[in-house]
Amino acid sequence: MNAGRVRRVAATGTAALALAVLAAALAGPTMGLFSGTRPASLGFAGGRFADGGWRPNWVSSTAPREDATHHVAPIAFQGDPARAWAALEAAVASMPRATVVTRTPSYLHAEFASRAMGFVDDTEFALVAASGVIHVKSAARLGVRDFSVNRDRVEAIRAALSRHGT
Repeated sequence: MNAGRVRRVAATGTAALALAVLAAALAGPTMGLFSGTRPASLGFAGGRFADGGWRPNWVSSTAPREDATHHVAPIAFQGDPARAWAALEAAVASMPRATVVTRTPSYLHAEFASRAMGFVDDTEFALVAASGVIHVKSAARLGVRDFSVNRDRVEAIRAALSRHGT
């Protein structure tokens, strides 16, 4: 094969790959290509959320404090637990691309989809009224890194509750 033909074949292959990547990026969110599977380990039991493993794409208030990668403080509140819980539900519902999946008087599971690619994160909250805290875990379903999206989400919710006086 001559050099010109090799270059044309390589260029065609590169163009086809670029089109496939573009098609996946455009169609992926609509088709759920990047949503992953809802984890079976969701829930709050024994005062803890399930461990998220070694990947640095999750944070939890029940992770050990010395685990700086994964630990985030619980959301503290003062006053009426029901009022704090209602404020939390309102804050989550007002966030873009949030879908509440499970809601009980003391547990909330919401899914957050990213704007561009439709990656889904699972965020869980557990009300511990006697301690005056709402425990939280937010975790990416796919990938290794989340570029601090989950930590930033928790802090945005904490700030929203603070503005609400909770």
